[in-house]
Amino acid sequence: VLLLLKPIWLNKTVTASRLRGRLESIFSASITLGLRTAMNPARWRDHLENLLPTPKGSDKHHSALPYSDLPNFIAKLKDMDCVSALALEFVILNASRTGEVIGAKRHELVNDLWTVPSSRMKGGRNHQVPLGKRSLELLEISESLDPLSEYFFSKNGKPLSNMAMLMMVRRLSLGITVHGFRSAFRDWVSEKTTHSPELAEKALAHTIENKVEAAYRRGDLLPRRRELMNLWEDFCSTGTADNIIQLKVA
Repeated sequence: VLLLLKPIWLNKTVTASRLRGRLESIFSASITLGLRTAMNPARWRDHLENLLPTPKGSDKHHSALPYSDLPNFIAKLKDMDCVSALALEFVILNASRTGEVIGAKRHELVNDLWTVPSSRMKGGRNHQVPLGKRSLELLEISESLDPLSEYFFSKNGKPLSNMAMLMMVRRLSLGITVHGFRSAFRDWVSEKTTHSPELAEKALAHTIENKVEAAYRRGDLLPRRRELMNLWEDFCSTGTADNIIQLKVA
C-alpha cells in the first residue's frame, strides 16, 4: 500500500486520498467475507497516519451551501430530469455520504428503514437510516427508470459513478461540494431546532472518539432520528418545519 501511495501522496493528494479510501474499502470487504484475517493495511487512523504526512488541506471544511438556500436548490433538482439529480436529492435529505448512496442496493431497504452495511460506512459499522416520504418517492421514481437494477440509483443496471453528483453540483456553478450538504444539515439542527447535538451526530453516523462516551451512547436513537429526518425533509422541501425555533433579535 505504501509503495502505491508514496509516489503520489504529496503531489496528487486528492487522487492519493481517494485511492487509499478505496483500498481500505476493498480490504474491509475481504475481512468481512473471511477472505482475509490480518488487519486492514490501508486504514488511516492509528496506522497510515503514522507513516505518511497529513494530506494538505485535510483540515479544511467542505464548501457548503447555507441551509437557508437548500429549499431553492432542491426545487432546481426537481426540475432536472436525470438519475443523478434524484440521487443528489436523496443524499441531501438523508445527510448521507456519496459512497453510502451510490452503492446502495434495494435489498437494503425494509419498509422505510435503509440499512447501510459496514463495508460502505466510514466508521466501519452498519448504519440504519429512517427514510421519509420524499426519499421513498425518489426510490420509486428511480426504480421505474431502471426496474431490473439492484441499485437504488443506476443506469442500465450499473450504479452511478462517485463523480456523478459532484458534476451535477458543478453544473449549477455554486462552488460547493456534495459532502458539504452534511454540514448544512448539522448547522440547521443546531441553529433551528430543539434537537440535541447527540442526535445530529447519530444521524450523521459520526464515530465517537471518546471510548467511555461511546460506551454510554450505544443506542441508535431511531425513533428520535426518524422525527428529526422528517423535519429536515419538510424543511428542504418547503423551507419550513414544525419544532423550529424562532429566535428573537434583541
